[in-house]
Amino acid sequence: MRWTKTVLTLLLTSGTAWGASTTDSSGSSNDSYFPIWGDEARARGYSIPLPFGVNLSYMNIRQDILVDSISFSGLKLGNHPIPSDMFAIDAGHTRQKSKTENLRLDMWVFPFLNIYGIAGHTSGSSLSKVSVDADPSKYTGIDRIMAGSVHRLHENGQLQNIDFALDFKGTTWGTGFTLAGGYGNWFGLIDTNYTRTDFDILDGKISATTVSPRIGYRFNLQGIAGPSNLSIWVGSMYQNVQQEFKGNLSDLHMPPELQPLIAAVNKDDQGKFDVKQRLSSPWNMLVGAQYEITQNFNVLTEFGFNERNSFFVAGEYRF
Repeated sequence: MRWTKTVLTLLLTSGTAWGASTTDSSGSSNDSYFPIWGDEARARGYSIPLPFGVNLSYMNIRQDILVDSISFSGLKLGNHPIPSDMFAIDAGHTRQKSKTENLRLDMWVFPFLNIYGIAGHTSGSSLSKVSVDADPSKYTGIDRIMAGSVHRLHENGQLQNIDFALDFKGTTWGTGFTLAGGYGNWFGLIDTNYTRTDFDILDGKISATTVSPRIGYRFNLQGIAGPSNLSIWVGSMYQNVQQEFKGNLSDLHMPPELQPLIAAVNKDDQGKFDVKQRLSSPWNMLVGAQYEITQNFNVLTEFGFNERNSFFVAGEYRF
């Protein structure tokens, strides 16, 4: 009977990125205090992983997004402030793509429990179809005139189905843990983590809680440096992601249809935007594989499909 495991760490945003660790195929003890109860596990015939790992990974994600709200504030027509609720902005289909490069450090505290921290960089963009309207009956005076102009443009089709692009990049960090175990060459694990991306230019953040169960089988092979393993698995991923983007309107690449309107009410560059969005579907399916080159080195790749399309690749060193 052998202990088999694959550690997977996700970070997203919109990711997320995650990786895998190797097993100690020799079954021998080492000088580290960790994992706790490691010697007892080896004495019972289990093969357990080397305690510490350093992982470099890359993830590319494409997924649909639901935009909860898009709002503008700080706008003026001349010296007259424009009410922040004047523009009724409806967002239709939104597609987001992102890529993340991460460094992960992990440690096996127990033979069945791994804890880790991650840090990296995330960049991406989203593209929404938006329509802008206003209700002149809600206002009087110059506000009524402004709202009427916006409403007429909307009715004429000039402010409908506009491509609204939003670019972002920032520093990603997070922490998590993995519970893992196996019987024979079958293994199962469940990974839970929290990640956050703070933007370099924009205000706001992407925060994500991820839970990823997986089940797989490990094949024993003869590698270039001795006994080796190839693990394959299937699983699913649940993400609870909240995204909020804030910043100056002048920093956005406005579509041509909106440029004249924004230019008229943002001449002093005091206008702000606030976009709140979330994933259209929290679940997707996963298939992946890990190859153990040596006891210390391994490589991993995984693909996500259904509601979220993703590609992940990682390399790891254990000691």
